[in-house]
Amino acid sequence: MSEEKKSPRRPIWSGTISIGLVNVPVKVYPMTRDTSVSFRLLHRKDGQPLRYERVCTRDGKVVPWEETVKGFEVRKNEFIVLEKEELRAALPESDRRIRIDTFVHYLSLDPVFFENSFALVPDGTPDAYSLLLTVCEELGEAGVGRFTLRTKEYPAVVHAYHGALILTTLRYANEVMDPSAFEELKALSAPGPKQLDLAKRIITELSGDFDISAYQDTYHERVLALIEKKRAGETIRVEKPKAAEVKELMVALEETVAKLGKQ
Repeated sequence: MSEEKKSPRRPIWSGTISIGLVNVPVKVYPMTRDTSVSFRLLHRKDGQPLRYERVCTRDGKVVPWEETVKGFEVRKNEFIVLEKEELRAALPESDRRIRIDTFVHYLSLDPVFFENSFALVPDGTPDAYSLLLTVCEELGEAGVGRFTLRTKEYPAVVHAYHGALILTTLRYANEVMDPSAFEELKALSAPGPKQLDLAKRIITELSGDFDISAYQDTYHERVLALIEKKRAGETIRVEKPKAAEVKELMVALEETVAKLGKQ
């Protein structure tokens, strides 16, 4: 089995999807992973890894973990200390339930609020899981409710995807800003009819089906290739990329339409 097809060995959460008096036992697995290249910070002189220490800004001394506390800055350089017990008491209720409050059509959800997605799999008897999955697939509905993971309660949506139920955590409304608040957007002028016609022609020519597999992390690939070359002792020549030519909008539109027509 390839690395891409392997499923995680251990769930990060287990409990039930709660819909009224109906409970669907599930296990939660991570569905995404970080494939970015990880670096360590080294001392250039001897090539050894650096470590971070907790240094007091007043006396410059290293502070051991047992002498640290968490603080919230209320004014510049003025902090309120919060003890572990106080923070623990403020944690959201964790009763091992994904509480569904309502059902909505999945396509009515605004993806700007989507945060992280997790795979839900049956935990024990799969009958209730299979029933919920089938209903969500046939109706195109998704359950919206609340989910607590570690120390945070999230708005969340349970929906069907590729023959499975998926839990997607959502951002709160106050975590997403309204882009129309930018002053630069309030001064936008309407495009001219010829510009609009050319832009529509370009978009029509470039229209097609979306395939995420067509996109690769080229930076990741280039960094790994660079590492292999350096391991092999090759000399690396860094070439400065050419700056993109900036053209007047109408000229750029016309040349793009002409180029697409030749393809």
